[in-house]
Amino acid sequence: MTAPGPPVPPPPVSLAALGARYAGLVGAVLLAVAGYLGGALPDAPLGVTPGSIWRAPDGPATLTCWLAGTALLVGAWWSLREGAPSTRWAYVTAGLWALPLLVAPPLGSRDVYSYACQGWTYAHGVDPYTVGVAAAGCPWLDTVAPIWRDTPAPYGPVFVLLAALAVGVGGGLTGTIVALRVIAVAGLLLAALCLPALARAAGVPARRAVWLALAGPLVGVHLVAGAHNDSVMLGLLLCGLLVVVRRPGRPAALLLAGALLGLAVTVKASAVVVVPFAVLAGMPDQYTVRALLRHGGWLAGGLLAALLVTSAVSGLGFGWVGGLTHSGDSEQWTSPPTAVGFVVDYAGALVGRDPQAVPVVRAVALLLLVGVLVVLWWRAWQTLRGSNDARRVARAEVAEVDEARVDVARVEVARVAVARSRVALHGAALALVATVVLSPVFHPWYATWPLALLALTAARTTWFVLPAAAAAFLALPDGTNLARVSKAPGALAMTALLLTALARTLLAARRRHR
Repeated sequence: MTAPGPPVPPPPVSLAALGARYAGLVGAVLLAVAGYLGGALPDAPLGVTPGSIWRAPDGPATLTCWLAGTALLVGAWWSLREGAPSTRWAYVTAGLWALPLLVAPPLGSRDVYSYACQGWTYAHGVDPYTVGVAAAGCPWLDTVAPIWRDTPAPYGPVFVLLAALAVGVGGGLTGTIVALRVIAVAGLLLAALCLPALARAAGVPARRAVWLALAGPLVGVHLVAGAHNDSVMLGLLLCGLLVVVRRPGRPAALLLAGALLGLAVTVKASAVVVVPFAVLAGMPDQYTVRALLRHGGWLAGGLLAALLVTSAVSGLGFGWVGGLTHSGDSEQWTSPPTAVGFVVDYAGALVGRDPQAVPVVRAVALLLLVGVLVVLWWRAWQTLRGSNDARRVARAEVAEVDEARVDVARVEVARVAVARSRVALHGAALALVATVVLSPVFHPWYATWPLALLALTAARTTWFVLPAAAAAFLALPDGTNLARVSKAPGALAMTALLLTALARTLLAARRRHR
């Protein structure tokens, strides 16, 4: 046996990669400056428009820094979409870009003030699922966007408990916002820890997965500076998936994974669409109905336990489920079903009618979402069932005495295991894509849900990186959503895009069946 040689030095980093790193850093600094000039500050005026922002004393500087910073950050991220030079390099660069945004005021949204008031409401003995923050008497009410002042909390009990903890630790508004940002960053760090192992399990380069999932502009602006709770959901979600991928078929691991996924659901309920695919990832051997029920039962037990315990500990029961119905109170064309509803209403107005199509189209889209999720799961299940024979043959060959055949068979066993993980994780990613596309509301940070899993599984990147890059330009530093001031043209453009995508999908399906 030969002694190991000296460690191989990492390949030199290209000038293009270094240029992207420092261009993105300049962009992050410009965005932080925009935040101090005109971000979502507590005393910032509400109900503004891009025009009124421009006419403000610091308006031109704010918008210039925001546009230049976003363009630099998006361009740098896009340029390395096929993978950073190394995983460590991706981590360091993502952290470098996050630093200026970590010390910036809230950016791109005022939701963090809603979190603070909902935490204050619960900390003062009021049920945030039955009483809005205005009626509860939150002292920071003026910082909350008017649309969310009279609505119950749309988040699960775990996040309400975390928000109350932030209020207790922070004391005043500034301390509470800092504590909420620390919680959001903790969620991102948990996700960052899970990404390399998940990437290996899915057979994709970790340097690409880490770059796409962590270095994107939506992460820095909305999950770090904006302190959105989506980062907590993603951290718990990826951790739960990692447990099932690393320890498939083990009851204790499945219970733990179910509990982690349950905690993710009790932060944001949209995480629930991943659970059926987690069951597939947690099946170690033959994909049979009996095995599905056995392993799925363990995982469901952990999830149900998390739901029951957190609902009981919070003392709020399942009142949070009713709060989910208010998440669609906002109407913007960035949600495809809402955009189609707008277009139908515009067409009706041309002939003197008022169809009120938005709620109808949204309801149809939710029914369609259920059907799409079932189809995605069924396709993943059928694909995995088709691997039963390959798995059986590979394991039988491992039992043979011939060492050469054993080595080949072991490689085949590993290949089948990677394929199993990738099929299940990709199904979960597509389920989150469908959830984002067909939901009644879309905000830019929602794109981070599928982005994290697509970074782990997708063979091609442009089709999902491009929309995420475009979404980075939707929200101004103070939280003004440009979709609000581009309702008609945005709705028409979104509907045209949907029709184009549908036509291309149908044409591709016809070609496959010829």
